[in-house]
Amino acid sequence: MGINTERDIEANLQIGPTDSGMVRLFIEAGGQEIPMDFEPEEAEEIAEELRAAAQAARAVTRRK
Repeated sequence: MGINTERDIEANLQIGPTDSGMVRLFIEAGGQEIPMDFEPEEAEEIAEELRAAAQAARAVTRRK
């Protein structure tokens, strides 16, 4: 399985701060819960990667 492998799985994603000063990505899918905590600096790096990926995805859709 890779980044381009499509799956028919429904998931819920929640993002927010924790009371301990971390940023949590909370993923729930198929009865499984995955909490992922990040330092604020790590969360900002992830946000930058998401923005870059969105920009690259837009470039792909414009070529089609």
